[in-house]
Amino acid sequence: MHPNAALIEQFYQSFQQRDADGMAACYHPNVSFSDPVFQNLDGKQPGAMWHMLAASSADLALTYSGITADDERGQADWTATYTFSQTGRKVRNEIHAAFTFQDGKILSHRDTFNLWRWAGMALGPSGRLLGWTPFMQKAIRQRAAARLEAYIRKQEG
Repeated sequence: MHPNAALIEQFYQSFQQRDADGMAACYHPNVSFSDPVFQNLDGKQPGAMWHMLAASSADLALTYSGITADDERGQADWTATYTFSQTGRKVRNEIHAAFTFQDGKILSHRDTFNLWRWAGMALGPSGRLLGWTPFMQKAIRQRAAARLEAYIRKQEG
């Protein structure tokens, strides 16, 4: 197994155990992360995001597959099943991850998934009806960014 594939495996094994410190340890200090909800995070923000999400998902179940990697790039597919804490609704999110590496660590991490589908599961009828709209997607992103910012302030304070 390529060392970068083993690094991705370590990242997802840590995620399965809700070990956010273990996940963050896989990241380069200059890491960048982006997905359809949490966009353009860098530095310590991605690690803080995983801490916040791991702490708020008591029933998180995670599976992963399709890990491939070489010296520069890697990818994986993963599925997270959990109760969305803000609404109490069950979510099953299927995600594709793409990675780049530097110095034996993950330098960039890009997750892609269908935000409309996620909104329908997490938010219910309003998410199903409006989750495709730029207005609703912007609101989801703003709420997530504010939640992460508040979490980081609380941890630092």
